[in-house]
Amino acid sequence: MMAATKRTAFGVTAAALTLTALAGCSGAEPPAKQGAHGAKRVPAAAPNGPVRLIGDGSTAYTGAQPLQPLPKKLAPGEKPPQFVVFSWDGAGEDSQRLFSHFRKVGQRYNATMTYFLSGVYLLPEAKKNLYDPPQHSTGRSDIGFNDVKGIKDTVEQIRGAWFEGNEIGTHFNGHFCGKDGGVGTWSKEEWKSEIAQAKSFVKNWKSNAALKDVKPLPFDYEKELVGARTPCLEGRKNFLRAAAETGFRYDTSGVNDQVWPKKRGKLWDLSMQLVPVPGRAFQTLSMDYNFYMNQSGAARGDESKHAYWGNQMRDGLLQAFERSYRGNRAPLIIGNHFESWNGGTYMRAVEETIKAVCTQRGVKCVSFRQLADWLDAQDPQVLAKLRTLKVGQAPKTGWATFLNPAAAQPATHVPGGHAPAASSAERH
Repeated sequence: MMAATKRTAFGVTAAALTLTALAGCSGAEPPAKQGAHGAKRVPAAAPNGPVRLIGDGSTAYTGAQPLQPLPKKLAPGEKPPQFVVFSWDGAGEDSQRLFSHFRKVGQRYNATMTYFLSGVYLLPEAKKNLYDPPQHSTGRSDIGFNDVKGIKDTVEQIRGAWFEGNEIGTHFNGHFCGKDGGVGTWSKEEWKSEIAQAKSFVKNWKSNAALKDVKPLPFDYEKELVGARTPCLEGRKNFLRAAAETGFRYDTSGVNDQVWPKKRGKLWDLSMQLVPVPGRAFQTLSMDYNFYMNQSGAARGDESKHAYWGNQMRDGLLQAFERSYRGNRAPLIIGNHFESWNGGTYMRAVEETIKAVCTQRGVKCVSFRQLADWLDAQDPQVLAKLRTLKVGQAPKTGWATFLNPAAAQPATHVPGGHAPAASSAERH
């Protein structure tokens, strides 16, 4: 069990924005039967090749990660997939067993996810002085540390999640927020120190927790770690500067509308998004905590309203999904925590959302890393064209024309002859 209750707070609780109308149903695709969108993912039970231990054996080289899709460039006129990313901040396994539960949910509905691990969840309380947080005393953490059983359980879940194709990112360590030494006040060099320590706790949990007989994590964390979400979505400016120098490929610490992403410097900006709050005249961040904050002030609210609040979050996420799915096809980014706020109603909402969207035709529920891989494989001109579409806006002339300029040109008249034949890609 975690040694301390996780503290989670976010600077953006609600945005007073007019609710964007959902796009029409033109070009809608019928729902697929459950599982029909792709072959069911079968997790690898063990490494395919030899295991080569790294350092003290906390991590190891085990070969390429299983179950990774091969990113393909869109063909001219091809409709983009509808990507949905479910992610978890501060991922760890405690007595609630939510990490292990959502691994099963992911397998059931073919959803690959990103788990942002807090490094201190692999550091025992007895060794807390190994953590030297920027602008705070040694051994300080606003989310506490772990005990040996909690570390062992968390390692087991991380290992299994990776073999199932999921990504292991970072939520850093002490989760410091606010003006008094919070991450928003940290310099680039302080961020680099925090990143290095987060890696160190993952690479040395065996020694730190005296768990020599536990199997290693099956990856080299120096290569595995390519993305993050900062605590409270703070400190992004200097974090990006540090991340660009430490091998990161994306960041998801910003706030954006449901539009196609672009790069900020060297990193993909895969920000959290503003989504509808059904029955209210504003949008909020696509995260369980923000619905919790708006509904009951981040405190346990009236139990008679718990079911309604969960339904409100689920329906808001589904409305956000529909306006992308039938509109601009922008990736939908959703963030969560392994918490039972308001009786676990938000966990139910997320699970019902996964079930509803990841079984739809043309939908790919992927990790952030997989989304970044796909974005990197596309022509920059195609991505730029996609970014011209606003929230919920589908191409007026349809995808076949919008992403295939040649299809929009009138046929060339050949005197005494015939127009050129359509290529196989243009025939319907």
